[in-house]
Parts: sequence; C-alpha cells; structure tokens
Amino acid sequence: MAKLGKRTRAAREAVAGKVNLSVEEAVALVKGNATSKFDETIEIALNLGVDTRHADQMVRGVVGLPNGTGKAMRVAVFARGPKADEAKEAGADIIGAEDLMETIQGGTIEFDRCIATPDMMPIVGRLGKVLGPRNLMPNPKVGTVTMDVKAAVEAAKGGEVQFKAEKGGVVHAGVGKASFDEAKLVENVRAFISAVAKAKPTGAKGTYMKKIALSSTMGPGVTLDVAEASGE
Repeated sequence: MAKLGKRTRAAREAVAGKVNLSVEEAVALVKGNATSKFDETIEIALNLGVDTRHADQMVRGVVGLPNGTGKAMRVAVFARGPKADEAKEAGADIIGAEDLMETIQGGTIEFDRCIATPDMMPIVGRLGKVLGPRNLMPNPKVGTVTMDVKAAVEAAKGGEVQFKAEKGGVVHAGVGKASFDEAKLVENVRAFISAVAKAKPTGAKGTYMKKIALSSTMGPGVTLDVAEASGE
C-alpha cells in the first residue's frame, strides 16, 4: 500500500468519524482541508434512488448558482447570421455551423457548454455520440436549444450548472471554489440540492435522495445529513 503524504493523512484524520453533517459543518470541514497550492473545486455528489435505464426516472436540470462556480466557462454556439452575431456580442468563445461540426468530429472539443438555435439541430444531431456522453449535447429542457442565444450564453457564463443522473443514479457537480467564503459555498450547495430535489422524476419510487457527499478536488469527502440538507 502506498504511503500517504502528510497533507493527505492530516485531511483524512480531520474527517474521520464525522458523518451526516449539516451543510455548514460540511462546508467548513471541506474548505479547511483544501490546502493544495491551487484553488480546489468544491464538489457535490448525490446518490439518488432512481434507475436511469427508465425514461420516467431520468433526472436532469439546470440551476443558476447564486454565487457562481468560480470557473471560467467556455461556451460554443451553433448559429448563423444575426444569431451568430448575437452569440459573439454575448461573449461566446466559439461560434460556427458545419465548420464547428467538423472540428468536433475531428476530436477537438474546447468548450464546457454547447448552445444551438433550433435550426442548427440537424447539424448538431450528427454529434450525438460525441457530445452526449460528455453531457454537452444541446437540449431544450435545459435551455441550450433556444432562439434567445444572448440569455443562454450569459447564463452559462454567469455560473449556471447543468446536472444529469449518470449510471447508478449519481449526480455530481462543482459548486464553487475553496477560496469562496463559507457562506457563499453554503448558499451554492443548498441551491444545487434544492434544484435536484425539484427535478424528482415521476417514476422515482421509495427514497429519492439516499446520500449526499461533499469534497474538494484533492480532499476526502464527508457525508451530509440528507434531511437537513434537503429541507425534508
């Protein structure tokens, strides 16, 4: 077994035996253990009681975190003409149509969010096998297939986070940086949990939120009291 470094060992000792914490307690502990030389991301993971193989149990949505993510979001937009100009003015990083499709098909994906106008979907649809697994496929349900390109780009740049349940019913996302004030991280965590709670699918049976964990990029995770965190 590999020998643990002093920082890793100290972080694990700090969280040992601490489970089912309040959001405030968890944020304070995780933030305190984020001692790497870079600004670590604070990450949340929720284990949900859903089977994503069934369409009526899929969980997906979008939430605007009140204090942003602290991450510079790179946005690509599929649009032509005036809508392409609108995307550029709103601050989109990459704008195109067939040319952008070919770039992506060639293996170059240099963006974190993909937005498209409805008329571009026949082109974007060809990229399903590439963008789908990366959760980058534009979707009207989360506002990334829209004629209001300006609003979509600004929302993405402003700290909007998309979420989707993966195999096993796990939803995870970054909800801020370790450099954020504790109060701002708490607000972001509660906003994210609330959004996932509201996205409960009609087919979900039994316990919906089974486990919630919070961690930093390089630090150990801690579990939250689900009832306290979700307001149940």
